[in-house]
Amino acid sequence: MTTALVTGANKGIGLEIVKQLIARGMTVHLAARDRERGEKAAADTGARFVRLDVTDAESVRQAAASIDRLDVLVNNAGITGGSFGPENVREVFDTNVFGVITVTDAFLPLLRRSAHPRIVNMSSSVGTLNGMVDNAMPVSFAYVPSKTALNAVTVQYAKALKEIKVNAACPGYCATDLNNHGGFRTAAQGANIAVELATLGDDGPSGGFFDDNGVVAW
Repeated sequence: MTTALVTGANKGIGLEIVKQLIARGMTVHLAARDRERGEKAAADTGARFVRLDVTDAESVRQAAASIDRLDVLVNNAGITGGSFGPENVREVFDTNVFGVITVTDAFLPLLRRSAHPRIVNMSSSVGTLNGMVDNAMPVSFAYVPSKTALNAVTVQYAKALKEIKVNAACPGYCATDLNNHGGFRTAAQGANIAVELATLGDDGPSGGFFDDNGVVAW
C-alpha cells in the first residue's frame, strides 16, 4: 500500500490533503506540532499521527525514525508571520524554507526505497516574480519571498533527485487560519492539486509549479 506523510496536517489544507489521500487508499501519516490536535485529527480521519515540528531538527529525526516506509511526502506546513523586520523574516523562512529542507532530507532515505516516490511542496502564486509586481499584492518581506525561495528549492531538489518526482503546488486563495478565513476557495479545493501531484504517474512532470489550471509561471 502507498504510504504518505503530510506536514502541518491537523487542520486546513493539510488536513484535506490527508483526507483525500486516504480516500485514494493510501496509508497516511498526519504530522503536526501539537500532539493533542494532531491525535484528534488523525483519529477523525483514520490517519496515523506523527508528532513533527519542521523547525526542530530532532523532532524531524525522531519522526523519520518512527516510520518504516514512505512513498509520498507533502511539505504543507507553513506560516505567514509578520511582514517586516529581520526576526519576522527569519521565523517565516525557518518554517517555509528551511523546514522543508530539513524534513525532505530526513525522509529521503525512505523515499529512495520507494518504487514511485513523490514530493509535493505547498507554495503560492504570491511567490511568483510576476505576481510580486502586481500592485494588488500586499508588501511582505517574509511570506512572499519565502515562497519564491521554496519554488527555487523545489527545482533544485528535482534536478538533484532524478529518481523522485518533485513539484510545487499552488492551492489558490483558500479560506484557512493562515488568512483568517478570508479566501474564496475551500481548503478541500486547495488540496486537490497537491493530491494530483502526489499521485502522478511515472510519465508525469518533475521540477514544475502547478495549480488546478495547469502550469504556474515562476
